[in-house]
Amino acid sequence: MQNIQHIANDLIYVGASDRRLALFENVYPIPRGVSYNSYVLLDEKTVLFDTTDASVASQFFENVAAALAGRKLDYVVVHHMEPDHAATLMDLLLRYPEATVVTTAKATQMMEQFFGAPASRRQTVKEGDTLCTGAHTLVFTMAPMVHWPEVMMTYDATSKTLFSADAFGTFGALSGNLFADEMDFEHEWLSDARRYYINIVGKYGLQVQNVLKKAAALDIQMICPLHGPVWRENLGWFIEKHDIWSKYEPEDKAVVIIYGSIYGHTEAAALRLGTLLSERGVRGLKAYDASHTHASKLVAECFRASHIVLASSTYNNGLFTPIEGLLADLKAHAWQRRTVALIENGSWAPQAAKLMRAELEQMKDIAIVGDTLSLKSALQPSQEEQLAALADTLVATL
Repeated sequence: MQNIQHIANDLIYVGASDRRLALFENVYPIPRGVSYNSYVLLDEKTVLFDTTDASVASQFFENVAAALAGRKLDYVVVHHMEPDHAATLMDLLLRYPEATVVTTAKATQMMEQFFGAPASRRQTVKEGDTLCTGAHTLVFTMAPMVHWPEVMMTYDATSKTLFSADAFGTFGALSGNLFADEMDFEHEWLSDARRYYINIVGKYGLQVQNVLKKAAALDIQMICPLHGPVWRENLGWFIEKHDIWSKYEPEDKAVVIIYGSIYGHTEAAALRLGTLLSERGVRGLKAYDASHTHASKLVAECFRASHIVLASSTYNNGLFTPIEGLLADLKAHAWQRRTVALIENGSWAPQAAKLMRAELEQMKDIAIVGDTLSLKSALQPSQEEQLAALADTLVATL
């Protein structure tokens, strides 16, 4: 059965959500599922903005048919060729063979790579090109590496709507409410939006900044992304979050403690530091066990907070593997402009701090503060003063 939703009189949501998928891109846990958004514009010419993942194909095709209500499909705008948005494209064109695909030259090349041949009816567009569908004028703007090289966005100059591809998206399935203002977005969705952006797009901050500059020149009243809710209110707040994230600036002045502990002794020292920070008035502390928290959440938290404490056991004369993996992820996502304190442990030859420092020195504008707390097996009473001094240093730099 169809499940469409009107965004405006002539704009209809025809996407669908998947709550069964465990890992987005087979990497990132999505316990709340994910939506695959697609939109139909009903003008003198009809336009479909993107298709969907194969997992929701049946619902998607029912929705498109219901939205068109017997009308032919004139155009399919392909903003992004990643399979979660384009896997059903060729099946759609078999159902609507008269439709013209509107996309970038790079996306046309990718169609051939994915499907063996590009769409037979296609219109290649570049920056600033327009398409008049009747009452609406669509303006195409390129968004390379946000987060693939072929990506573009569409600005509907008539309704002042931005079809933003993967930008401004978030993890999370939709439950009936389509608009962000119908939800408690800040408390229930923001952490997933942050984790989505940082892990999917976070490496490409410069490219995102370029797109935000283009967006600033437009009168945008609504944003229709490819994942998550549609934005029609408080757009500035959500755009500002992306501005902060893409500048690699801390979102919050806060301390996050991440520890890699084998038998609990490194954990105990890290949590004792948390108590000392609390006694000094630090609020909003977060502590994570790197062995039990998915790296995507740890990376997002490292982007959110201004101060990070990394505590690692020495393992096989190297870093404890969860911390080693986290540092590799942070480097891959161009993490920078943060303050870090270090705790290490090693029963006979502590090496973790030296190795963590070597990784951090390869990143940009990372300030390592305080004296490293070096444990041999467990935190000793005689080291309480040193731990307190590390807490004082962190407080002084907040």
